[in-house]
Amino acid sequence: MPELPEVEVIARGLDASVTGRTIESVEVPGLTRLSEPEETLVPKVLGRTITHVRRRAKVLLVELDNGSTLAFHLKMTGRVVHGPKRAAQRHDRILFHLDDGSMLYFADMRKFGYVRCFAADELDCWDFLCKAGPEPLETAPEALAERVTGRNCAIKALLLNQSVVAGVGNIYADESLFRAGINPETRGSRVGRDRAVRLFTALQAVLRQAIAENGSSISDYVNAHGDAGAFQNSFNVYGRKGEPCRACGETLRAVTVAGRTSTFCPRCQRRR
Repeated sequence: MPELPEVEVIARGLDASVTGRTIESVEVPGLTRLSEPEETLVPKVLGRTITHVRRRAKVLLVELDNGSTLAFHLKMTGRVVHGPKRAAQRHDRILFHLDDGSMLYFADMRKFGYVRCFAADELDCWDFLCKAGPEPLETAPEALAERVTGRNCAIKALLLNQSVVAGVGNIYADESLFRAGINPETRGSRVGRDRAVRLFTALQAVLRQAIAENGSSISDYVNAHGDAGAFQNSFNVYGRKGEPCRACGETLRAVTVAGRTSTFCPRCQRRR
């Protein structure tokens, strides 16, 4: 599933290439089950000009000139790509034809993602975003640390909890816990403030590096122009169970935390 860095890379790429473009027509091969219905979505966007593209949590937000916002949640296999006009393909869900002859399309092989259009006064009331925690790159590590210390559940589960901190998923939780030397099963109440600050400082560094490297491409993720990311080449632990730790040579192990596989080094990340 695309996480904060992947969606941020897409948002920045689209903001540079589609801002100022007008949606001239819309083609709907087959929206996903959770998407807004075609009959209400299409009239909201026809003739509208894109003014800005940004991200909140793991959601891509395309702002339009009447104050409304197209919101895309990519879930597991969603893609939003801007490129030359072409015929609809098998996994395309909706295609926006722009005034310069290009096309913005949303594709989703597994149909878990969705697109919705919110009026100017609706987005801030959207339950999904109302429940989202603070942005990790816009919040001081000390403030983020206060949200996990004293909590009686695993620190990995807290990182994955979108109401605690927004946009973090399995990849960047594992990688930041490794850099901070914290075992994923350690309870928040046992982490302590200093180590929690170190954790969120590491998380910020991991997220910034991942954005700089165009995100992580493991299966389906591509950026706004269809290119793969490169941060997967920098993984220290994620997906490397059974391989040697790059810091100490110990064999990496995996446990299940909050229903997700969590890979860690038993030497570098001793449980306390």
